[in-house]
Amino acid sequence: MRTWIVVGLLTCAAVAAGWAWALSVRVPVEVGRVERGDIRAFIDEQGQTRLPQTYLITMPFDGRIEAIELVEGQAVSRGQVVARLVPLDLDLNYEEAHAAVERLTASIAENDDVSVETTSLRQAVSFVESMNRTVEAAAERVRAGKAKLEYSERVLGRVLQLRKSQAATEEAEDLARLQYVESSVSYQQDVLVKAALESIQAATALLPHLVQQYIDRKGLTRAVLEKQRAEAQVRLREAENNRQRGVLISPIDGVVLARRESNERRVAGGTVLLELGDLEQLEVEADILSQDVVRVAEGDPVELYGPAVGPRGARGRVARIFPAGFTKVSSLGVEQQRVKVIVAFEPGELARLRREQNLGVGYRVRLRILTEQKSRTLVLPRAALFRGAAGDWQVFAVRDGRARLTPIHVGLINDEHAEVLSGLQEGELVVLAPEATLSDRDRVRILNGVVETVDAQQRPGK
Repeated sequence: MRTWIVVGLLTCAAVAAGWAWALSVRVPVEVGRVERGDIRAFIDEQGQTRLPQTYLITMPFDGRIEAIELVEGQAVSRGQVVARLVPLDLDLNYEEAHAAVERLTASIAENDDVSVETTSLRQAVSFVESMNRTVEAAAERVRAGKAKLEYSERVLGRVLQLRKSQAATEEAEDLARLQYVESSVSYQQDVLVKAALESIQAATALLPHLVQQYIDRKGLTRAVLEKQRAEAQVRLREAENNRQRGVLISPIDGVVLARRESNERRVAGGTVLLELGDLEQLEVEADILSQDVVRVAEGDPVELYGPAVGPRGARGRVARIFPAGFTKVSSLGVEQQRVKVIVAFEPGELARLRREQNLGVGYRVRLRILTEQKSRTLVLPRAALFRGAAGDWQVFAVRDGRARLTPIHVGLINDEHAEVLSGLQEGELVVLAPEATLSDRDRVRILNGVVETVDAQQRPGK
């Protein structure tokens, strides 16, 4: 009996000692204080510098380009010759086109000269008139031959009558017959000659019409030559224009961003030779997540920082928000919907960066777009916040040496601080980055030397 009493006392002593040791153990934590201060909500993103517009110097047409001496970074001024096509090629093309116009002009003048054709027309008319007279003469000769034939026929008849009565000699009969045959042959010849001359007359009558048609046709030829000359004049104007277009000038005061061609060689029309830009118009382009960009408005202030900007940073403002988003794959392979946002530098900032950092196109920068800010509001370190099982914000508040799990409502949040709307009071301490093993009411030991200053009577949950 006495033994059991001893064992019981020893057990109670051990349990009491264990409780005393457990009560003496404190979890080491670092804490932050709930204070009044300024807080700003911002979107932090990566961007890069760009130009709103670059100017491409391209080949105006197929041709041979002279060597380009300009190099990247070299300054150019408006109106400066930056590239040139080989002048001799352009001059030869111009001279060829000019010669074609002159040749066609001479052809038109030659076509308009109808002096030879006019003379031929007069000659043809005279020839027709001559043939008409000749045919008339042949007709008269036929009539005369016919009369002669009829006369010889009557003479022959009378001689034959006289021969029956022996009043005429045989010689007279023979002579009458001979005259009749001669008259008949002569008449037939006259008829044939007249018919031949009438055929020639019909053919000759066409000569004036033929010459006149040739003269009229030269008017149609002139119209064709005038069209050809008009085409040649267009080619001449094109050749003249090409001589002017063959000298490529800078449209801006700026610098050479890229030189695509350097040696003299033949290049196809449309080939990019140089890319020019005005670095005084630099701006920043950033791809913002679509769920964040809804909080951004044109005119919002922007802080620019990073190695390309330098230790002082720079200021800017949101100049433009693109109306359409696009899909972008992150470095982790996640598809994200993003929207382009353009940031313009505040006056004087770009000039300073160009002078101090030699900022150029395509330089990577970091930017913070300030979407909202509040002054003299309750804030706590962002590291103290974590989500509860229900998705609400919670913190471990340090009260009377213990960690007390406290749900809170927050307002603005950034990477460093969060605004406290309810659940905590000014001056309270909260555990920073609490361990997963930390539980409600655990005793804690503060490592970073912060002292509780809030009156326990003012603490919620007491």
